[in-house]
Amino acid sequence: MDAPIKIRRSRRSSKIKGLLLSAWEYRYFILSSIKVEFKGRFARSRLGALWIILHPLIQAATFALVLGQLLSGRLPDMADNKLAYPIYLLSGTLAWALFTEVVIKCLTMFIDNANLLKKMVFPKVCLPLIVTGSALVNNVFLLTAILLVVIVLGFIPGSNIVWIPVLTVVNLALALGIGLIIGVLNVFMRDIGQVVTVVLQLAFWFTPIVYSPNIVPEALQGWMKLNPMFWVVQGYQNAVLYNVPPSWLQLSWVSLLALVLLAISMVLFKRASSEIVDAL
Repeated sequence: MDAPIKIRRSRRSSKIKGLLLSAWEYRYFILSSIKVEFKGRFARSRLGALWIILHPLIQAATFALVLGQLLSGRLPDMADNKLAYPIYLLSGTLAWALFTEVVIKCLTMFIDNANLLKKMVFPKVCLPLIVTGSALVNNVFLLTAILLVVIVLGFIPGSNIVWIPVLTVVNLALALGIGLIIGVLNVFMRDIGQVVTVVLQLAFWFTPIVYSPNIVPEALQGWMKLNPMFWVVQGYQNAVLYNVPPSWLQLSWVSLLALVLLAISMVLFKRASSEIVDAL
């Protein structure tokens, strides 16, 4: 009984290694596609890449104006800091923007690139990597803008901001694991797209981005903490606003979950890869 199981595991392992090798061989294609996508997105826009920054900043500014007076005094140890709530909000927005961009783009990446998949021969694993790279570039622009804004306002982030790249990797892994799974399923079941949109809207309000967890009833806090993005967003907020390191105990299980989802997504992707083009 053990021999067949070992053979199946070795085959799965070799398939995943094959996907990774294919991605490495097509690395220049991936990088050039990210560059073309980035340029094409703002080819006829006067403000260009500024829209990457303006959209989330305007949304955060709206929340800050509407909820700032109500919630600013409820941030732990930050009641006297007038900039605390906007920075708290911007930090959470930074984390959530990266997560949702990867998930939403992965959801439709095979459908959106149906013609490309039918006309060109290239490893399909390049598509999620292009999506991830593009989202990462956008997020770096947003991070730079947020840091400039808070510094101009008079707030200097502490040394623990160095953990942002680590949190970004965890965030990307989680988003890519979820995104690739629903992206494959969406090819065969188009209702998935509608469900994901609703789930993301609900998840936004069950993640402490526009409010502090301490204002939520304790009975509900336990359920909220089952949301992996709860800990990712809190890690960003701790690093930027409170200058404390992330909760590594909690982020360790988020990282483990992200790796499990990535493994599942790679197996699902490999099995469905030959049928994706036919379904499109």
